[in-house]
Amino acid sequence: MPKPYPKEFRDDVVAVARKRQAPIGQVAKDFGISEGCLHNWLRKADIEDGVVEGVTEADAAELRELKKRNRLLEQENEILRRAAAYFSRDVLPK
Repeated sequence: MPKPYPKEFRDDVVAVARKRQAPIGQVAKDFGISEGCLHNWLRKADIEDGVVEGVTEADAAELRELKKRNRLLEQENEILRRAAAYFSRDVLPK
């Protein structure tokens, strides 16, 4: 996977592309990126700016963190469930 471009560079390219003074393909060529990459950056910028509905980077990061926390809590719950079953076998009459 190629190294990601700095955020400042992406923001500058998106700003130039949004001025619509040149076709998207020409803007991408001038900055040395692919046209598909520029389209992705424009789509993400539209989502971040609230122009188009979608999941923002902040929401995606929060969702990842919540899923990670949920997995951890489920693992802890399973451990406690197994421990309770292990200790209860000595207490229950046979």
